[in-house]
Amino acid sequence: MPLQSSLSRRLTDIGILALRLLVGLVLIVLVGHRLGLLHAWNFRILGLFLGTGGLTCCLSAWLLGRPPLKSIVRLICIVLLGLNGLAFVGAYAVTHHQPPLGLPKPQSAQNPMDIGLNYVTHRIAVSPSEWIETWLIPSEQPQGTVLLFHGNHGTRGQQLLPPAKVFHDLGYNTLLVDFRGAGGSSGYTSSIGYWEAEDVSLAVQKAQQLSLEPPLVLYGISMGSAAILRAIATYPLQPDAILLELPFIRLTQAIRSRLSLFPLPTSPMAELLVFWGGLQQGFNGFTHNPITYAKQVTAPSLILQGQQDRWTTTAELEALQKQLRGPTQHVVFPTAGHQLLVTVDPDLWRQKISQFLRESQS
Repeated sequence: MPLQSSLSRRLTDIGILALRLLVGLVLIVLVGHRLGLLHAWNFRILGLFLGTGGLTCCLSAWLLGRPPLKSIVRLICIVLLGLNGLAFVGAYAVTHHQPPLGLPKPQSAQNPMDIGLNYVTHRIAVSPSEWIETWLIPSEQPQGTVLLFHGNHGTRGQQLLPPAKVFHDLGYNTLLVDFRGAGGSSGYTSSIGYWEAEDVSLAVQKAQQLSLEPPLVLYGISMGSAAILRAIATYPLQPDAILLELPFIRLTQAIRSRLSLFPLPTSPMAELLVFWGGLQQGFNGFTHNPITYAKQVTAPSLILQGQQDRWTTTAELEALQKQLRGPTQHVVFPTAGHQLLVTVDPDLWRQKISQFLRESQS
C-alpha cells in the first residue's frame, strides 16, 4: 500500500505539472503569436500531449490512490474542465480560419487559366459586408451546367479545378464556388456544411440569373456534399442531378472517426466537439446529419467513395443511398482514401461521371 500511495502521489504531481505547463504554453504561444514571433498552430501537438498526458496521470492517480470524496470531486472537476477545454479549443481550430487558434484562411494558388481554361469571376453579394466569389468557366456548346463546391479547409482553386476540367471536356458550363470563410469569399469560419447550405442556394440563384444552360447539376466534395443535401432539404432547390463525393452521414460520427487517430477517447470527445462547435457557430451540431437531409432528395444522385477512406465506411454510404428518394448509384474507388478521386483514377472517374450524366438526362 505505501508503494501504491507513493505512486499515486507521483502521478498526481506529474499530472498537475503537465496541466500547469499546458496553461503556461497557451499563454506564451498566444503572446508570441500576437508579437509575430511564432505560429500558434505549430504547438498543437505539444499542447495535445500535455493536456491528454496530464489528464491521464490524474485519472491513474485517482484509480490507484482511492482518495477521499473531496479529492474525487476535485479530480472529476479537473477532468471535466480539461476535456471541455480541449474540445472548445479543438472545435474552434476546426471551424475558424483565423490565427492564433485557427488555421490560416485557405487560399487558391491556381486559377482556371493555369489549366488552359478561360473564366469570369462573379461576386455574389450576401450583405454589405459578406459575399461569395465564384469562377464561371463557360462551354462553347453547353450540354448543361455543373456547380462545384469544395470541402472543409479547401477552396475552388485547391480542389475544384481537376473535376471542373473533366466537366468542361464533357461540354458543361462550370461554376466553381468558394464557401464563405474560404478563398476569395468573405469571412473566416466554417460550419462543416450547415450554414454553407445557404451559399449553395445563392449559387443556384446566380446560375439562374445568368441563364446558364440546363440541366443544373450540383457537385460537392465532403463538406460540399453535406451543404448540397442540407440546401435541398432547407431551401426550394430542385437540381436536375447531384454528385456526392466523399460524403459523411452524421457530423458526430464524422468527428468520431477522425478522433480515432489521436490518443483521445472518441466518446465523449466527439460529442463535446460537436456541442462546442455548434455553440460557437450558432446551431445544434447533433442535428447536422446529411442522412436525414437525403430524404428530401428526389433528383438522380451519384455517390463517389474511396474504399480506403478512414472517415466513412461503405455501410454508412449504403445507408445514405437508401434514404435518397430518386434514382441512385454508388461507385467505390478501390485504391482511394479520403482524397480527390479524379486525381486517383481519372479514367474511372470520368467514365462514371459521363455515364451518370447521360443516364440522368434520359
